[in-house]
Amino acid sequence: MLRSRLSDRLPRPRSLAATFATITTILVTLSAIPAEARRGHHFQHRSDSDNRNSAVKARANAVSDAVVGEHRGFSAIVVDANSGRALYSRSEHELRHPASVTKVMTLYLLFEQLEQGRLRLDSPLMISQHAAAQAPSKLGLRPGQTISVDNAIKAVVTKSANDIACAIAENVAGDEHSFAQMMTRKAHALGMRNTNYENASGLPDPNQVTTAYDLAVLGRAIQERFPRYYRYFSTPSFAYNGALHRNHNHLLGQVEGMDGIKTGYTRASGFNLLTSVRRRGHHIVAVVMGGKTAYTRDRIMAGLIEEHIDGGSSVRTAAAVSEDPRALQAQEQLAAERAQRAARAAERAQQIAAERLAYAEPQEDAAAEPEPFGRQLSAPVPAASIPPQESAARPAVRPAFVSGGQKRTADAADSERKGASPSAKARAGATPVAARDGSTTSGAQKIDIMPVSTTPSAIRGNGAKSLAAKTDAVRPGRPGWMIQIGATDDQEKANQLLARARSQLQGFPATARAFTEKVQRGSETLYRARFAGLEEDTAQSACKALKRSGFSCFTTKN
Repeated sequence: MLRSRLSDRLPRPRSLAATFATITTILVTLSAIPAEARRGHHFQHRSDSDNRNSAVKARANAVSDAVVGEHRGFSAIVVDANSGRALYSRSEHELRHPASVTKVMTLYLLFEQLEQGRLRLDSPLMISQHAAAQAPSKLGLRPGQTISVDNAIKAVVTKSANDIACAIAENVAGDEHSFAQMMTRKAHALGMRNTNYENASGLPDPNQVTTAYDLAVLGRAIQERFPRYYRYFSTPSFAYNGALHRNHNHLLGQVEGMDGIKTGYTRASGFNLLTSVRRRGHHIVAVVMGGKTAYTRDRIMAGLIEEHIDGGSSVRTAAAVSEDPRALQAQEQLAAERAQRAARAAERAQQIAAERLAYAEPQEDAAAEPEPFGRQLSAPVPAASIPPQESAARPAVRPAFVSGGQKRTADAADSERKGASPSAKARAGATPVAARDGSTTSGAQKIDIMPVSTTPSAIRGNGAKSLAAKTDAVRPGRPGWMIQIGATDDQEKANQLLARARSQLQGFPATARAFTEKVQRGSETLYRARFAGLEEDTAQSACKALKRSGFSCFTTKN
């Protein structure tokens, strides 16, 4: 009996398009993919001992080359979403770099914010300097600009905009690093135990790793959990600011039944694609990672879909992908421990601030000593409130160095204790005194800190002007942390923004020193509205409180 030909053993396609896809898949597979054993097995979790996050990072750190990370070859999986069974798999548990498929998890956490009512589709997301500085692909928004949540989702799905993914992270968690930690915890709770995130966009990082298996879990979870918002992944194009951005998933509209979801590419990852296809009651989720070209990746994916779409069940029997209660409990416990440590640190800071305030002189710079965020805004303590005997017994407190100001001389301090002001001594003909920077002045000058009224009535009147008079035009010289609440093209608007932030937030840090910073962006001039003179914990707490009050802000080190 003659040996049957290879074509006789292949499934007969039902259309010309399917014939082309099948032939292409055979050629690509023979040349790019060695013969593999097709393993039909259930889509279940691996043991915890093999999938600890520390092991993931250790394995990722062990390899590096000229590019960030390492191209580790081809891997793929096709999962029957109705039964949970893997219809095809190759190297599905081996670590790979996700590239922009990362943004599926970024949107998963954003969809949670929408579902919980913390954000709306029309909520504005502020673009920070860090977000605007992300590498392409991006929309190119400038620092201080905003974009609605609805447009942000479309930009991430179609344009795969890295600046918008970063902005989502900062507006949800305060900074991108904290958001990446949230992403990793969510991944582990979903059963993606070989996944670790370091950023929200998928830009190259050797520790940003996942597997084809884990991405299939995420592809199933996001559409089961958020059917209302999952429709965004089928958006073919997105028009914004006069430009049209087309979806990078070229199989949308080409493969029958495909409803998303995301492509990705870096030099280290190769060409990745996560897809979902529904056809005649069947539903599969497929992942291809490490393609050599976009065309090769797409052709392999099309062939896998055509070969396996009818191989799964047409009846839903698999349980929905759910979050592990134990993982969520561990997250809650970790959050509670952090909150306790923050509370203890705030209490200790309040005690220290109270002790310092008891001996502070009225001319001391308000930004010199940190005070806890919970303290009510108040004017400096009058000199009359310090007991006379204590004031005489204790040596004079030297004010902290303030950029642009002069320190008091010993003669000035003696004059103050005797009731004479430094200005009076200067008028009496004091000789020039050498300043710290080498310049001279005809007598030390007293530094007066005037309280700024932040009541609504004061702001409606001269409050903004008063604050404007007390804001510096340059960045304060004292190191510490700052909060930026916006950037405008008008300095007066920036001052009004600072005044409104103080007035609307109870207990705003008394140490916060308001200032505007002029920056040049090409032909455009912007004024950043910032508060400086803060400790890191105080700045973070204040920024979160500002966000709850409707402000967009971020923290940065001075």
